[in-house]
Formats: sequence, structure tokens, C-alpha cells
Amino acid sequence: MCLQTMAQVNYKSREEIPEKYKWNFSDIYENWDAWEADFKAISVDMEEILSCKGTLGESSDNLLKLMTAQENLMKKAYKVYQFVSFQSTVDTRNMDLQAKLQKVGLLFAGFGPVTAWISPEMIAIPEAVMKQWLAENKGLKVYEFELLDMYRLQKHVLSEELGKLVSYYSQVSETAGSVFEALSTADIEFQEVELSDGSKVTVTPGMYSQITTNNRNQADRRKAYEAIYDVYYKNKNTYAAVYNGIIQSEWANARARNYESCLDASLEGNNIPKDVYLNLIKTVKENTAPVQKYYKLRKKVLGLEKYYGFDGSISLVDFDKKYPYDEAVKVVTESVLPLGKEYQEKLKTATASGWLDVYENPGKRSGAFSSGVYGVHPYMLLNYDETLEYVFTLAHELGHTMHTTLSNETQPFTTSNYTIFVAEVASTFNERLLLDHMMETTKDPKERIALLTQSIEGIIGTFFAQTMFADYEYQVHTMVEQGQPVNAEILTNTWGEIADQYYGDVSEKTQYSNYPWTRIPHFYNSPYYVYQYATCFASSAKLYKDVTEGSKTEKQEALKRYITLLQSGGNDFPMEQLKKAGVDLSKPEAMLAVINQLDKLVDQLAAEIEKIKN
Repeated sequence: MCLQTMAQVNYKSREEIPEKYKWNFSDIYENWDAWEADFKAISVDMEEILSCKGTLGESSDNLLKLMTAQENLMKKAYKVYQFVSFQSTVDTRNMDLQAKLQKVGLLFAGFGPVTAWISPEMIAIPEAVMKQWLAENKGLKVYEFELLDMYRLQKHVLSEELGKLVSYYSQVSETAGSVFEALSTADIEFQEVELSDGSKVTVTPGMYSQITTNNRNQADRRKAYEAIYDVYYKNKNTYAAVYNGIIQSEWANARARNYESCLDASLEGNNIPKDVYLNLIKTVKENTAPVQKYYKLRKKVLGLEKYYGFDGSISLVDFDKKYPYDEAVKVVTESVLPLGKEYQEKLKTATASGWLDVYENPGKRSGAFSSGVYGVHPYMLLNYDETLEYVFTLAHELGHTMHTTLSNETQPFTTSNYTIFVAEVASTFNERLLLDHMMETTKDPKERIALLTQSIEGIIGTFFAQTMFADYEYQVHTMVEQGQPVNAEILTNTWGEIADQYYGDVSEKTQYSNYPWTRIPHFYNSPYYVYQYATCFASSAKLYKDVTEGSKTEKQEALKRYITLLQSGGNDFPMEQLKKAGVDLSKPEAMLAVINQLDKLVDQLAAEIEKIKN
């Protein structure tokens, strides 16, 4: 692969990137003066909240006054934070933005001590009285789900004194995550390597992805792999200390709120049964044969004497087609037509209105995400590199963006924020739509193989790998909860043991093989998040089947249930929302269906490869 072709969308500075491919921050605030005005107004909202202290049990109007003041504050808080956070995301080296982020963090940290009285005072209102107020006071109706749910969590509500004490440590608790972010973005120094064609490249995460996806020279892939992992490997003890600090903080907070474990604390808020988590790990760990079959097929087809982890992204055939961003947008837009023209038009608006930040630039954080601002619109981060994988990433993140858009259009602020447990349904659903659309439209047999590979990699990466990550998190958290030591060696050995169970002995080991834990942001930024990729994948697979199979009437009803799910935000417990849409994750069938699907796709891929040989 020609390096110049690989690097054609790599910009040396953010200023070089055309405006249509960058975020429009003015949709949140026109300027910093407007931001400052809302920042100051938050203090006024806080005074309004404080004026309610000692009055909540007196009348429903007093309770409504508090709820309204809290909502006004939170609407501003989201905007104030995101305006700075988004700009810092694409310019992590800007110390002025970092200072503003700290300023916002300090403001938010100050909320805890002065609002510690709210939960215990609210919970002191008898549930029967609360239900009567909800029936009589129409203004409270919008807060019904939130208000009644607090009685379920009553035993975990801290007293005012303890709540205030714990809140004092909120800023300290977030420090470890900030250290990870700084160590992995602003302070990181990526290494330069010379490839087999004589070109020299700095192996950033984006460049690493390009090389391992497109460069057919195994020695070049090894160089890129060693260069990127060596950066993390050299800081392994720091990463271990950071990760231990994060889990220790979680465990302290869990115990303070009377939870038996960090997992219980993570699940109970959304009323997720613990068995859903543990059964997922058990079911997947017992059914990894299709994954190992796939990697054995890869090794055979690639003709490699030794197969390594860095060989996992290279295409099985000589297929390194580039997908220019504007072309990718067109293809993804066409693929979502089965969800209706209204959905498709909303997606067109998202891709043409400054909602997406498309290309990598120096100082921009890696990866991709979509994050909403209520009353404005979602903001979607990409580091688009023209690979087929990133076309699917585009579809994935647009699924999040559309989920947020539909939720925010339909739900009031208080129930607009959908839970993580359903967050990956829309994204993986869109990936499946894209796969089918491209399989139907391509006439290139090699592209068919690439697409099947993409689908298989999607299942492994979203379902199997994320379950493995969840297994790892559970084991390490359990160590901390049992008072066992946690250091780089223990974390590395734990990773290795789990990886062997999932992937067998197909891949050769290197000195870096068991160090991926150092660079997975979810471990540091959002613990106990990743299992939901797997449960969401299983859910979206079931919903996709319902929407695309059966009679016309059945498909229409299934589509209606699915769109309703996307519009429902956080207006019910996520397990209940999924059941209304047609998915019951308390049963193993959904998990096993995905495992069986992977097995069939691997067999289909093997058959397609044989056709090319013949």
C-alpha cells in the first residue's frame, strides 16, 4: 500500500481542515461571553435550590419548585461543560481550555456539599404521600419515574452529613481518570518508524489502524504494533497505579452507599439483574469456538507461518479500497432507508450541519463518540481514515446520534437521557443495515469477502471482545474488593489468562501481548460499561430480525416498536424498554443466537474464499 495514498486525509494542523468537516461550537454558545453568562447563572439556580431546604415535605408545590430549579441548573450545566469539553477534545494541548475545564469541574464539585440534603429530605416524604402529590399536581407528572424510583434505592441514599462528606472527595475521585487522559493524549509521545518502502511515519492510533488494516507487509505491521504498544508498555506501572486508584475510588463509593460490590453499585441504578452480567460472561466464555475457527481460517488464508494479533485487521484478499468520507456518508444514508424516510432525513441533517468532527489532527483525542447537548443537538467525533472499518464506525456513531436526536425530540429533559444499557442498540443496528446494503449493491467478489470479514470482526469486537473486557473488569474489581494487591504484573497476567480462554493458541505471543489493558479508555473513563456493548449487540440482532423478517404487517409493527424504543429516552428501566420492543435479555437465547450467527458467517466466508480460488 502506497503511504501517500494512506495518508491523504492526515492534516498537519486543524486549521487545514475545511470547516464543513469540523464541529460548529456556536450552536451551543455564540461566544465565550454567552458561556460565561450561563456559568454565572448556575450559581443563581443553586441559590434557588438552597431556598427549598427544609420545605420539601410541606407541599407538592415546594417539591415542584426544587425539581424545576434542578432542571434549569442541569440544562445549563450540560451546555457549559460540553462547550469547553468538545473544544478541548479536538485540542487537548490547549492549556486555556484545560483551565476552563478545571473551572467547570470545581463548580460541579461544589454542588455536592450544598445539595447533600436533597436526597434524604425527599426520601423522608412517605411514598403514599408522593403518589398522592403526583396525582394532584400536574407539574410533577414529568418527574414521576424519577421520584418513585428513589424509594427502590432508599437503602443506598446517604444521610446529609455523609453525603456532604463523600461529595468533598468527588474531585479527588476523578483525578485518576484525568491522569489517564493526560498520559494517553496530551503528554504521550508516539514513536516514528521506517517502513519497508523507506517512508517514515509517526505511529499515532490513527496511523496504527491504517497500517495494520492496509499494509500487507507483516514486518511493517509488526513495526507499527511494537511502536504503539511500546509507548504504553513503558508506562505500565503508571497505568496500573491509575487503574487501581480508579477501582479503589469506586469501591469506596460503593461501600459508602451500602453496596456489596462495585458491580452491584453499577447495575442497581438501572435495575439490571446481576445474573444478566454473570450469565453473559459464562455463556460467551463457554462458546468461543467460532472465534478461534475464524482466526485459524485467517492464518491459513493469509499464508502466515506465524499469526499475531497485529495481523487481525489486514484483509484476507488484496482489497484496500478507499472510501472517501463524502461517499461513505452517501452509502450510510442510503442504508438506513428501511427505518423510514423521516429517519433518513434526520440523518442527512446530522451529516450536513456541523454536528460531526471528521478528521484526525494533532492534539485531537483518538477514537470516536457521539454526545448530546439537550436543546441543541448531538456532537459526533471521528478520526476518519477512509477504510471500510471506518465506514462502519460512521454508521455506528450515527446510530447513537439518531438515538439521541429522537430521544431529545420526544422526551422532556428529565427523561431524555437513555441508559448505557440500551445505548449500543441503535449503533449496532445501523451497522447491520450498512452490511446488508453494501452486500446487496457490490458486484466485487473481493468486497463481499471484505464485508463478511467486517461483519465477523464486528461481532467479535462488539460481542466477544467486550464480554472478555467485562470478564477482566469483574476479576480485577473482585481482587480490589477482597483486599488483594493490584499491580502491573497482576493486571498483565490476568489479561493473559482470560485472553487464552477466549482466543486459544492461534496467535503467537509477544512481549506486548498482554498489555492492551493499558490503553482501553473505557476501563479508566467508564468502568463496567463495556458489557453493555455485548448485551446491546444481542438486543439489536433480535430487533433487526423482527424489523426485516416476517409479513409486511409484522415488520411494520416491529419497526414501530423499535422507533418507539429510540424515542423513549430514559422513561423506564432499560430491561423493560427492551421487553416492550421485543427483547428479553434474562434468557440466554439472544446471546446464543449471536454466537450461532458468527459460526455461520465464518462458514460463509470460507465458502466465498473457495469461490475465488476456483
